[in-house]
Amino acid sequence: MTDNNDNNPFRIAQQQISVCADILGLDASAREVLLRPMREFHVNFPVRMDDGNIKVFEGYRVQYNDARGPTKGGIRFHPEETIDTVRALAAWMTWKCSLLDLPLGGGKGGVVCNPKELSQPELERISRAYIKAIGQFISPTKDIPAPDVYTNPQIMAWMVDEYSAIVGNNQFGVITGKPLPLGGSPGRADATARGGMFTLREAAREIGLDLGKATMAIQGYGNAGCYAASLARSMFGSKIVAVCDSRGAVGCKDGICVDTLTKHKQDTLSVANCKGTENVNEQSLMEMDVDVLVLAALEGVLTGKNADRVKAKILVELANGPTTPEADDILYRKGIHVIPDFLCNAGGVTVSYFEMVQNAYMYYWDEKEVHEKLDTRMTRAYHEVLETSKRFKINMRQAAYVVAVERVVEAMKLRGWI
Repeated sequence: MTDNNDNNPFRIAQQQISVCADILGLDASAREVLLRPMREFHVNFPVRMDDGNIKVFEGYRVQYNDARGPTKGGIRFHPEETIDTVRALAAWMTWKCSLLDLPLGGGKGGVVCNPKELSQPELERISRAYIKAIGQFISPTKDIPAPDVYTNPQIMAWMVDEYSAIVGNNQFGVITGKPLPLGGSPGRADATARGGMFTLREAAREIGLDLGKATMAIQGYGNAGCYAASLARSMFGSKIVAVCDSRGAVGCKDGICVDTLTKHKQDTLSVANCKGTENVNEQSLMEMDVDVLVLAALEGVLTGKNADRVKAKILVELANGPTTPEADDILYRKGIHVIPDFLCNAGGVTVSYFEMVQNAYMYYWDEKEVHEKLDTRMTRAYHEVLETSKRFKINMRQAAYVVAVERVVEAMKLRGWI
């Protein structure tokens, strides 16, 4: 998460928007609006730690564009969080919501902290203090946060409780990704990975790959990566041959037992030294001769320096911004079929939108119905991007931008913004 000119995530997001604007022939006024967030909030809030000392934490909330509806996006707790990372993620959320044709704009938030070094009471106090700091800027019709890296349904429960206390009544619809008893949606836990698997299914059909015989490596074994491994096995029968997390990487050419690996991760907080596997190098994992490479960690892991060594037939981007523009060009020339991040990982925000709808109606669907609705939207979006890619003769990421940005620009024109 560096802020240098080469790897700055917001500069990458702006570069991607500029390329799309060139393809669409957008005028200067449209470009000016698209290249900058509408609003951003920087907050510093005090929290009493377990030792009795007060520590001040820094937090952000960016509302990038609300032309199509209230902004929507997760909250990250990460020790290296930066405002430019949050700006980039808010921009990508704007295009993600538009691409899936959701009546929402894009937002994102973050707190600079390391959850691995915090007790549960400290984590709760930080969660509540952050919501108290940004509470006046969010609402069910203005900006709706959700979980992201190192946040979870329990943290969302504390946040929605704090917001409800601030406004004086229950407002479950202000946060999504909540526990089921507080208005959460069935199917939300694995929605990001499941949506990605729906697009992988369609991509495999496009290139003629039999997923039942396919090998897969997964870079990042957190929430999305773990569910991706499980779903790839249960939905397709794919063989998971290597995985990594922030503390190690393991492989097995005969296939890793996903249940054993997941339990090992829960018990030790790392995939390293899992029974039935051998430790491998994380960088070599991304260069393995596998059919499918899943990127499910953080941004900027594939660059112009290592993309030429990728051998996978399909690249599944469950992480946000894992591939730089330079890497995109290389992958496209190599004929690797990339399922771009804000298409591939849009299952999470789509089911979050379903959660908002269910909260508003106070009527809840069963998990089967959620899965069916998610499949319909993800499949439709994938084919819209694929057809645009073929029509313009551009890569899949550029095609996803064309579909998404065109919809946002249309909304801005109708509203008289440009």
